[in-house]
Amino acid sequence: MAEVVLNKVVKQYGEVQVIHGVDLHVEDGEFCVFVGPSGCGKSTLLRMIAGLEETTEGSMKIGSRDVTRMDPAERGVAMVFQTYALYPHMTVAENMGFGLKMTGHPKAEITAKVKEASRILKLDDYLTRKPKALSGGQRQRVAIGRAIVRGPEVFLFDEPLSNLDAELRVEMRAEITRLHREIGATMIYVTHDQVEAMTLADKIVVLRAGRIEQVGKPLDLYRDPDNKFVAGFIGSPAMNFVSGVVDSDGTVVANGLNGAVQLSVALPSAGTQVTLGLRPQHLEVDFSGATHTVEFTEALGGVSFLHLTAGSGEKLVIEAKGDTVVPSGTAVGLRFKSSEVMAFDGKNGLRLR
Repeated sequence: MAEVVLNKVVKQYGEVQVIHGVDLHVEDGEFCVFVGPSGCGKSTLLRMIAGLEETTEGSMKIGSRDVTRMDPAERGVAMVFQTYALYPHMTVAENMGFGLKMTGHPKAEITAKVKEASRILKLDDYLTRKPKALSGGQRQRVAIGRAIVRGPEVFLFDEPLSNLDAELRVEMRAEITRLHREIGATMIYVTHDQVEAMTLADKIVVLRAGRIEQVGKPLDLYRDPDNKFVAGFIGSPAMNFVSGVVDSDGTVVANGLNGAVQLSVALPSAGTQVTLGLRPQHLEVDFSGATHTVEFTEALGGVSFLHLTAGSGEKLVIEAKGDTVVPSGTAVGLRFKSSEVMAFDGKNGLRLR
């Protein structure tokens, strides 16, 4: 296996630059997830590592080798795509071993590697079937098996679960986690789904507009985001944001949070606009107040999400334990601990600490 190192990597299509000087170090054996909104450059960056997109500037290494100008077949990577791309006329075993067959590997070696990949992915009962006789999850496991058989230094996954239904996505997340634990390979995984990122990753790379916003362990990004974008993107439901103004007494006046909030962070001068953020689970309903209006409740059984509109017009979500349901139109107040409130610069979104 091998580490992956990107050094000031740039990608341009003519005059349009889509990747802006990215520096990144993925450790040997690490599960690294690229996450971000559509169009942020995560799939482009993955394809650059695979060699499917040419690197305009900068360099990249896989292990000790500079692979910046190498062909995809020389890089020691295997890629699993969103579409399974299986040959419909071939069996599972033939699909998994086809790459080795095309490169002239001995039949006995191909059979042994297919058998081992089948064991890892629990596909032994399906080796003689053709893709049309498989479920979506089984087809994706075959596509992953085809990558395993090649014995790559690095596995690259480009939104491999996006075509699966919700139940299969959960099942396949567990499969991929188990696969990583068993073979210990370096894996780089692209998704727009931050739940996938949180549950799979050793390291998350949050991208926006072709730039890295923050890199870190999932819970580190959740608990300690560097800016408003990362705070709002990591976590489901998303963090609540309300606008506020620094007062002369050192508090922040935020109508969306019932008035003045005392924070233990370095605030800018009085009159400066800031943004305050609170996770849904850090807000509670105060039925003795009447500053917010309940719009609707999502009651999911073990947890409920109350959607509120503040008097200031800002939208908030409260996470309530159990099957709490508050009738639409109810006027309520809020309770929260000021220690749970995060503050961000009102212009550039950077976290105030």
